[in-house]
Amino acid sequence: MPLVKKDYWTFRVFDYPRFQKLILILTLIVFWFFEDYNKLTQVDFGILTVLILLFFYLLKQIIPYSPFSTKMVNSAKKDEKTTLSLLTANVYQYNKNFTKCMKLIKKQSPDVFMLVETDQAWADAMASLKTDYPHYIELPKNNTYGLLFYSKIPLKNTSINYLIDNEVPSIFTDLDLGHQMIRIYGIHPTPPVPGENTHSTERDAEILLVGKKAKAYNKPCIIMGDLNDVAWSYTTELFLKISGLGDPRIGRGMFNTFHANYPMLRWPLDHIFVSKHFKVKKLKVQPSIGSDHFPISVELVLDKSMENEQLKADQEDKIEAQEKIISGIEF
Repeated sequence: MPLVKKDYWTFRVFDYPRFQKLILILTLIVFWFFEDYNKLTQVDFGILTVLILLFFYLLKQIIPYSPFSTKMVNSAKKDEKTTLSLLTANVYQYNKNFTKCMKLIKKQSPDVFMLVETDQAWADAMASLKTDYPHYIELPKNNTYGLLFYSKIPLKNTSINYLIDNEVPSIFTDLDLGHQMIRIYGIHPTPPVPGENTHSTERDAEILLVGKKAKAYNKPCIIMGDLNDVAWSYTTELFLKISGLGDPRIGRGMFNTFHANYPMLRWPLDHIFVSKHFKVKKLKVQPSIGSDHFPISVELVLDKSMENEQLKADQEDKIEAQEKIISGIEF
């Protein structure tokens, strides 16, 4: 189903459980090997052959998101000083366990954190953190697309954008480290699910549009938030090509952030993508805060060598990305 490049949710939703499909197919193959081969027909062997091919296809897709693959974003040495630490979390708007979230933030003490799916109640609950995080952007909403952004580092050139949907904001802002400016793009596009948005058109367009902006910026930048898309999807791969950014998960692990309540149904939906100017010191999925998502955090080090792997977009990729962006705007 995911091989069909259609935006309708029935195709795109099967991008998510790739690891689960791998395990299911492996289980079926194991059952087949307990069968009496003398009784198997050509059809049976055909089914087994297809299952084996599918297994290796899915394994190829999964391997990059494991420690057995080359890291896309290089690792920093332990003795290198952290330049920037970030944390992002989808808090689930109807989750009122504010204290659990605040305790995690105080314990981790990131330089920057962003919370999505935040209403006014969440904004009020975070007010006490403003002493430690005097630079902030608050966009509480009741439609599950509110954003709260807090920083210990001064912010400059902040803009609030409604790139695709007038009810779905995104944040662009620069962190002023004194010796260096780092641009942050905070986004939370709509997911392709029934009752929310039956197509991935708007989600894909927003992700790719921000990716193009990051590419044009061509300086240290980070895209973070709940992208409502898995790390291994076709759209995310196209995004990495268009943006030139790196995925810290590649070569390290899946770091699944959703669904917190169902251990067998988890995949990586919350992301922190970084430009070639960074190395990763630490990437971690944080403990539950009562949401259906786990928070994820990263410690980054500015890297002058800029030797990270980058996916390259060919002309066909660029045309497809532009078509998807136009479709999303017009949708």
